[in-house]
Amino acid sequence: MSASVLSPAPIVPASVYVRLKHETNLAAMTQELCSLRFSIVLLARWEASRSVDAENLVELREELADLRMYYFEKIDEIAMTFGVRQAMDAKECVERTVTVPKGMMPPMRKREQEQLYF
Repeated sequence: MSASVLSPAPIVPASVYVRLKHETNLAAMTQELCSLRFSIVLLARWEASRSVDAENLVELREELADLRMYYFEKIDEIAMTFGVRQAMDAKECVERTVTVPKGMMPPMRKREQEQLYF
């Protein structure tokens, strides 16, 4: 049996590790906030469009209400984990930078989908 020599791992001070872990967790939570914001803006645009039928409109409004609740819960979670200033900074950054392309249209009505298949 041959014994392989492992290269030594770089030694990182615990304080540096903790700070990097903290920053990584904040970045991950901010990314989740971005995803929620994107979905909220997209669904709000679809809700406001005239091409959504009444059945889909009800579903969109329910989903939009749920997403808004999750969005503010995520901000609260960031505040409790990292502090209020970090949460407000993350919220402001997300609201400034997250955009939805103009060409994203709402889902087609069931009748329109059926016409495509027949």
